[in-house]
Amino acid sequence: MNLRKKALIITYYWPPSGGSAVQRWVKFVKYLKDFNWEPVVYTPSNPHYPVMDSSFTNDIPGDIIILRNKIWEPYKLFKWFTGRGKNENLITGFTYETKKSRFRDAISNWLRSNFFIPDARKFWIRPSVKYLTRYLLENPADVLITTGPPHSMHLIGLGIKKQLNIKWVADFRDPWTKIDFYSELLLTKYADKKHHTLEKAVIKQADQIIVVSETMKKDFINSGGKNIVVIPNGFDEDDFPDDPVETDQKFSIVYTGVLNQARNPKSLWEVFAEVISENKYFAKSLEIKLIGNIDHSILKNLDEYKLSDFVQKFDFLPHDRVIQYQRKAQVLLLPINNTPNAKGIITGKIFEYLAARRPILAIGPTDGDVADILAETQAGVISDFNDTVILKKNILHYYDQFLKKNLEIPTAFLDKYSRRELSKKLGQILNQTT
Repeated sequence: MNLRKKALIITYYWPPSGGSAVQRWVKFVKYLKDFNWEPVVYTPSNPHYPVMDSSFTNDIPGDIIILRNKIWEPYKLFKWFTGRGKNENLITGFTYETKKSRFRDAISNWLRSNFFIPDARKFWIRPSVKYLTRYLLENPADVLITTGPPHSMHLIGLGIKKQLNIKWVADFRDPWTKIDFYSELLLTKYADKKHHTLEKAVIKQADQIIVVSETMKKDFINSGGKNIVVIPNGFDEDDFPDDPVETDQKFSIVYTGVLNQARNPKSLWEVFAEVISENKYFAKSLEIKLIGNIDHSILKNLDEYKLSDFVQKFDFLPHDRVIQYQRKAQVLLLPINNTPNAKGIITGKIFEYLAARRPILAIGPTDGDVADILAETQAGVISDFNDTVILKKNILHYYDQFLKKNLEIPTAFLDKYSRRELSKKLGQILNQTT
């Protein structure tokens, strides 16, 4: 007899999608059964994913139900407008390959932001509400879960809530109107008001809201939200085997993920150039590895500071290979977006950096959520955006430890961020909600 409760999860990102957006709920689904919850996943059958990574398919339990429904998205129009080929993906994260593409994609983003509210997946809302209302009448679930962005997923949840009055949990992997690039959307007054109206409707109607940081929790409370809990992102121990790894021979500084203009660590390039000019041995040792989508402005800065020869740039790599680079790194770079909401930004990669057990060099608010995690775990150091004095001190300290072959970090305090422990917490919250 199956005593598990059932959770219907609505998510846009699902394997074979790659990148950070897919990982949170793939990992929750992987472990929820261990805590007496039966997940059922609803996802598009023909989505437009920016990157693909089939390796996440290995995390999906073979016996779960996955519902797929066709979605219409206006990306053919956007590709035509931006001059991209049929099989070329749109760039995400406000990164631009060239100055020309920056102008072209900025116009595309403005159109999406003002005419497709809350996002380009809005055309999936109505058919999904209809499809899932019918499905739930025939196959009842104990709770409905939506995860965004894209925030159209939450509007599907809102529609079903109105139809069936089902218990509903809204999971925000990122903020809505307080997301770091919200000002870059160049919204009209009408569009801005509509975004705020829809956001308030979701946070007031959801029975439970889940966010990824304490700062996000405070922001949602200030917006009228109730029953808000924090479940951060984390790392899956299965992705990080216990076998020893030989670290890079050089003093490697490794960054993995999207590196957009707001995340450009200009102070780091300045300090590197200064130390290189002062120390020829440092110059022979330094190696900068950038893995992922890099904005053209960053490559320009690297060239201006004469650092291009020290850089190895990699395009998107499968998740398992990214982890290999993280584990082999001497130092892992973690720049925070230099935006008004910087204190509350916790990129998902910090937890994989923790699991890689390599020292973290962070640049961002020294009184923010990331700084708190680094202090708690003793896994790294942080300097403020423009504090080149402390940044230089941190780099030289790590370099000195590298020369002494003693560049290590403690491995304590990490268990609370494992995907299994976080799934256990999720199961407890779902029990309380239902």
